[in-house]
Amino acid sequence: MASHEWAAADHAVGRLVRTAALLAVGDDAAVRAALVAAATARLDPVWVEEMILQSYLFAGFPRALNAMREWRRASGRPAPAHDVDATLAAADGWTARGETTCATVYGPFYAKLRPNIAALHPALDAWMIVEGYGKVLARPALPLAVRELCVVAVCAASRQERQLHSHLHGALNAGASAAQVTAALDAVTDLVPPADRAHSARLWAHVQATRAAQTASPRPPNSDVH
Repeated sequence: MASHEWAAADHAVGRLVRTAALLAVGDDAAVRAALVAAATARLDPVWVEEMILQSYLFAGFPRALNAMREWRRASGRPAPAHDVDATLAAADGWTARGETTCATVYGPFYAKLRPNIAALHPALDAWMIVEGYGKVLARPALPLAVRELCVVAVCAASRQERQLHSHLHGALNAGASAAQVTAALDAVTDLVPPADRAHSARLWAHVQATRAAQTASPRPPNSDVH
């Protein structure tokens, strides 16, 4: 696929994915322009807001706050009066749904992921499940495959290679097609230096080759995952 080219059915996903990357690496003007464009194109406002909410995991709270502020201005849409995950009572379910969602994203790597992250710090393992996957990425208003495509774009644009490798697998595990993953990478080519673009392309080729080989001749997954 050419840069930014998505199948007609995926056009809204393509806009959302590129916007997610700009929220992570763009300056204020680029973020503002991207959100104005999203409002003008009439992207599903719930999808846009879910993408902004999850951006704090990958771009930090300041960027998430600034992006939501710009979205309110661009869309004219007020904040919802209530959100089920805005109360402490909702926290009781975050661990279970986080474990389920993380297992979906990491697939056969999940069993190795947890001790690897705990070896870095046990709090990081707990926060990954409860905060990242349970509280945020498991929210049902945006399909997990679309969330993962956004994460792929953000990791590529911000040059987080280890996480990009994991979420290339994760997007496929969550139900995205290989063509959609390719388009997500293509959507951020102008945001990434040529050497890093080439490295992302090689990483994606490696992921596809590894999965094809695994399908042809199953073997235990590599344990170096986090």
